[in-house]
Amino acid sequence: MPEPTTADAVRRIVAREVAEARVVDMHTHLYDARFGGLLLWGVDELLTYHYLVAELFRARPDLTYEGFWKLPKRVQADLVWGELFVKRSPVSEACRGVVTCLAALAIRPGPEALERARAYFKTAEIGAYTDRVFKLAGVERVVMTNDPFDDAERAVWLSKDRGEPDPRFLPALRIDSLLVDWPGAAKKLRAMKCKIKGGAAGPDAAGVKAVRKFLADWADRMRPVYLAASLPPDFDYPGKGAGAKVLRECVLPFAEERKFPVALMIGVRKLVNPELRLAGDSLGLARVEAVEALSREWPGVCFFVTMLARENQHALCVAARKFKNLMPFGCWWFLNDPSIIREMTAERLELLGLSFVPQHSDARVLDQLVYKWRHARAVVAEVLGAKYADLAAAGWPVETADIRRDVARLLSGNFLEFARA
Repeated sequence: MPEPTTADAVRRIVAREVAEARVVDMHTHLYDARFGGLLLWGVDELLTYHYLVAELFRARPDLTYEGFWKLPKRVQADLVWGELFVKRSPVSEACRGVVTCLAALAIRPGPEALERARAYFKTAEIGAYTDRVFKLAGVERVVMTNDPFDDAERAVWLSKDRGEPDPRFLPALRIDSLLVDWPGAAKKLRAMKCKIKGGAAGPDAAGVKAVRKFLADWADRMRPVYLAASLPPDFDYPGKGAGAKVLRECVLPFAEERKFPVALMIGVRKLVNPELRLAGDSLGLARVEAVEALSREWPGVCFFVTMLARENQHALCVAARKFKNLMPFGCWWFLNDPSIIREMTAERLELLGLSFVPQHSDARVLDQLVYKWRHARAVVAEVLGAKYADLAAAGWPVETADIRRDVARLLSGNFLEFARA
């Protein structure tokens, strides 16, 4: 028999189920402990995250970029803390995230919290701390971003004594360099003993085979859950140039043959202010038509797609209605704010039902899993609760077991099923 419900009761049930559900975070920039210093964690890393660095220069336009980057990280963190948490209330989403992390760790927030946090992290051990963060965030597994073109990371993968992998950290094979910087990628490939020929127009026939072999070798080594690339707003398909050729002749045939999904993050304009380094990227309106063409011409490839511009979201939802091999995911980067998450989640539920992935953390610092998922869950629960209340008001029997099933699908099942993970 249906459970008796009121709108408020439905919302409470949804809030509880979303809060308690275990998450598979499908895109992060985290690493497991085997990668040593590539895994960022702790309060100074939180405070020097590029969102906060950009905000610091808004608060202190007298600071020089060059002077800031010369400072030790601890001093950079002191500056961020003093300007954004002491002299001003930390109302931005990035600042509030730090406050949420401190509170979750039982470090009392407030102007004096930085030293309390440093005292805590002075004795923290990464293994136990990782366990604690996963528990506090309600996260079961995360997907890393693994780039074989990165010298430091490649050395870890090739090391014979890098230890056993942490099964909570799933690899993803990052291929940006092949698509957006073919000359640089070709140079790296040759340095890695790949037989690559071909100039600015892309690889020749032998080079195409060499790139596919490179992908196969790294896929066998990493066992990734998907291939991934971050792309500029002017990305097009079929497109022109070397990157388009590599995508068409190397990446997509390989993905189809090996049944790897392809995750495309479209819309980033790199380094509009290079002096800000990681904080210097911006965004632009992308071509949803390119995603439609990919989905249409490669029905054997599953595409996870997220776009950086808010103005692209409605068209991406409509495109997903047309192609079963297209899965919108997450509220990426500049969209990861409650007001926009609320809008995007409602739009997707209304157009796609339950067939999307509402969020990923994009975390670069381990601790961020806590705040990004706590904040996102609250908004997703709010929007989803309203939809179930509307459904109950229309006469549909809404039951706790159904809500639990649907929440699990949104927060882990859709990704795992689509990725065949």
